[in-house]
Amino acid sequence: MSAPKKIRLNKAEKNLYLQYADTEFVLPAEYLRVYSPSAEVRGHGASDGTLVDGKIHVGIDKVVAAGRYALQIFFDDGHDSGIYTWAYLRELCDTQEEKWQSYLKQLQAQGKGRDPDESAVKLIG
Repeated sequence: MSAPKKIRLNKAEKNLYLQYADTEFVLPAEYLRVYSPSAEVRGHGASDGTLVDGKIHVGIDKVVAAGRYALQIFFDDGHDSGIYTWAYLRELCDTQEEKWQSYLKQLQAQGKGRDPDESAVKLIG
């Protein structure tokens, strides 16, 4: 998979813009963070992944090249161990809506949310 022709970080909007020869994409920081390819998020095996919640406010501090094959994204919550290969970035672009809806369903199923300031309220009575 080839690298994007242009990569632009908009810190204020918390988005990463990727321009390819055939199209361009806008990837929100929250989406990139919850789908980080790091071992912390994906785990070390097929079923070891962790559902990341409470990242609605996360931003990106910086993006740097990782060799000639990937990007390393430094998030403002301190997470920086994910190496986003060109192929994985394009996968995130091409399947963004599907992956996002899956993520939202997983959050709901586990009683978790996107906002770290919200807590589950249980009524007693």
